[in-house]
Amino acid sequence: MTDFSLILANLFSRKLRAALMIVAIFFAFLIFGMLAGVQNGFNSIGSSAGENRLVTVNKINFTQPMPIAYVNRIRAVDGVARASFANWFGGYYQDPRNLVMTFAIDPESYLDIYASDIALTADERAAFLADRTGLLVGRKLAENNGWKVGDRIPLKSNIYTNKSTGEQSWDFTIAGIMEPAREEADTNYALFHHTYFNESVTFGQDTAGWIVMETTDKALNTKVAQTIDAMFANSPAETATDTEKAFNEAFIGQLGNITLIITLVVGAAFFTILMIVGNTMAMAVRERTKEIGVMKTLGFPSRRIFKLVLGESLLLSALGALPALALAAFLLAMLKPVIGFPGLALSPPYIALGLGIMLLLGLVTGIIPAWTALRLNIVTALGRQ
Repeated sequence: MTDFSLILANLFSRKLRAALMIVAIFFAFLIFGMLAGVQNGFNSIGSSAGENRLVTVNKINFTQPMPIAYVNRIRAVDGVARASFANWFGGYYQDPRNLVMTFAIDPESYLDIYASDIALTADERAAFLADRTGLLVGRKLAENNGWKVGDRIPLKSNIYTNKSTGEQSWDFTIAGIMEPAREEADTNYALFHHTYFNESVTFGQDTAGWIVMETTDKALNTKVAQTIDAMFANSPAETATDTEKAFNEAFIGQLGNITLIITLVVGAAFFTILMIVGNTMAMAVRERTKEIGVMKTLGFPSRRIFKLVLGESLLLSALGALPALALAAFLLAMLKPVIGFPGLALSPPYIALGLGIMLLLGLVTGIIPAWTALRLNIVTALGRQ
């Protein structure tokens, strides 16, 4: 009989108990895998940013506007290849719960800067530039709402009021469907003309929410950022300029500290599992005290018994964790095209972390019972009831 067969036999000597422990570990690692995939998705938003793109926002907060006149002044800064701007519209379609991340942009300059992220046909681009009420929407957004090119749709804002109608609704014609030009690019949003926005809102005219620019060389990023912020120092709307990656991370940070949430949820799950499995393993070894005494009497070395008990705990952890991580990876792969969230995947670093936690769980829950078995005296073991 091999050591593995002994470990397997000991683990499933109480089949119901073993099954319940495996299920508990399975769900703990499934939670970890799904939340890690979401975290990876949020991380990819920052990592997909262009290396030579900078974003200028109001120093107070990026929700505070800046004069639109800043754009031309920034374009004149040495090291800036081109610049554009956008405003947050706060859109939704029909129901406030059906959010549509919508931006009012300067069409030509914005599409030029994001040509590496947004894929449009020549006809779609031309149609959008020619139509003041034109709207570009991401592929997944269009599929979720049943939109197609040429549709006339209303979008509502939870921030602005349309002064021509007195309502918070604007009518748009879908001019094109945006595809991601690269795998990590996100196009799950909508874009429309800033001129349409500027002439129809009741407040916020002639302002920019943020100004995005490309530098001629990423090595100039720091110098350009410092020059821009110095240019507007002591003005009514001072600026803060940083990389696009930092801006994206700050924007996502408004949703909350995702990393902290994941850490707390996963930590609570694993602490609970640790207590359950550790206590159960200790009980299992105590129940087999006489059995361990007999094994030692038959000549089983203490070190081998130590390895058998520790191996039982490691196998238990693996039987719960490995299927859970595999299922999490599969579910994330299925959800990624449905949600349209780039980076929604159980990436290799998180897989490695999951495997590390699996080993740690097995070691921590098994080390004390294994040490107890190692130190157990034969006379004591055989005499215990």
